[in-house]
Amino acid sequence: MHEYSLIQALLERVEREARAHQATRIHKLKVRLGEQAGVDPELFSTAYQMFRQGTLCEGAELEVKKVPARWTCSGCGRAIASGEVLVCPDCGAPAKLAEGDELFLDSIDMEVP
Repeated sequence: MHEYSLIQALLERVEREARAHQATRIHKLKVRLGEQAGVDPELFSTAYQMFRQGTLCEGAELEVKKVPARWTCSGCGRAIASGEVLVCPDCGAPAKLAEGDELFLDSIDMEVP
């Protein structure tokens, strides 16, 4: 249930940004969520619905873009397909996660005077 603490931190960040821009309302938040981030997208959205009450985000939509995991060779950079052994078939180096473990706030659509 760490999704609750993540949403709380997200809302605090959005509120700081809104105050810095003297926003009167938030319309939409866009978040990128990697499949390897250890965050359940459904719980994340549910937590947002619960915790946004009484904030500038109360009526704001939350758009979550799910980012699939993408692996590459740490030696030669070759792409390694998800589900394959995480060792490069070309050079034998271990794979590294190139994308898919992120949780980023991409944008805030806010109303400013």
